[in-house]
Amino acid sequence: MEFFQLSLTVILIFLLIVFFYYVPFMLWVNAQVSGVHISLVQLFLMRIRKVPPAKIVNCMIEAHKAGLHDVTRDGLEAHYLAGGHIANVVHALVSANKASIELSFQMATAIDLAGRDVFDAVQMSVNPRVITTPPVTAVAKDGIQLISVARVTVRANIKQLVGGAGEDTVLARVGEGIVSSIGSADSHKAVLENPDSISKLVLSKGLDAGTAFEILSIDIADIDVGKNIGAQLQMDQAEADKNIAQAKAEERRAMAIASEQEMKAKAQEARAKVIEAEALVPQAMAEAFRSGNLGIMDYYRMQNIQADTQMRETIAKPTK
Repeated sequence: MEFFQLSLTVILIFLLIVFFYYVPFMLWVNAQVSGVHISLVQLFLMRIRKVPPAKIVNCMIEAHKAGLHDVTRDGLEAHYLAGGHIANVVHALVSANKASIELSFQMATAIDLAGRDVFDAVQMSVNPRVITTPPVTAVAKDGIQLISVARVTVRANIKQLVGGAGEDTVLARVGEGIVSSIGSADSHKAVLENPDSISKLVLSKGLDAGTAFEILSIDIADIDVGKNIGAQLQMDQAEADKNIAQAKAEERRAMAIASEQEMKAKAQEARAKVIEAEALVPQAMAEAFRSGNLGIMDYYRMQNIQADTQMRETIAKPTK
């Protein structure tokens, strides 16, 4: 009998634990006391749908106390099942409502599902963030390099959080604007004297278009003088011109040497032909003697002419 009573007691306790797990009665009481109307059946069905009732009820209580009427149980459940952070969304809605920032439940859930921290975005709308750019290098028209660092004050643009570009795009655009502003300056001294001219020019370009931020101000935190890029480029150009001139001179010298070698070859060829012709002269003379076309006196006369010619050439040669 005692064993039966003990078994019955254990079964009753187990059934009570299961009942209060699937039917969170105390959570229902808490919701009713806080003014949130939700039935025990809905809490039970949340357990069946694997939705934590405590999270849904706490978010509904927070939204009800803050006066947010567009936050519903179905909406919270759907956002939770979609993988969203319902507590973060409700915190963001409460903060936006207190700061008079227009933010609907649909927009907040869309921002959260897009992977952005909607609560951090609302806080950034209230308390703007300062982003520091990496050192930006640019060259003025006089060839002097300037290295500048800017601080960009931004606040979140709630309407552009879904599909808007992030901080990297803002930094890239600001860097591009600084390079363009410095590059259009006639002298680096003018930039050093009025660094705020860079800020005004960059800010006027509307660099926050299509981004998730609104640029409030761009301030030049530091600007330093770098290398004389103009002089370096002129030196490099002069060195390149010198190398080109040397290459052309070497080409002309090589062509002159080749031409000289060709003339020497032609001269040698001509001398060879002369020697070959001179070798035929004795044969021709012998043939002339045999045929009677050349006499002895004619031969002596020709020898005298050759000797006279050699004498004249020797006299005409300059003395060393």
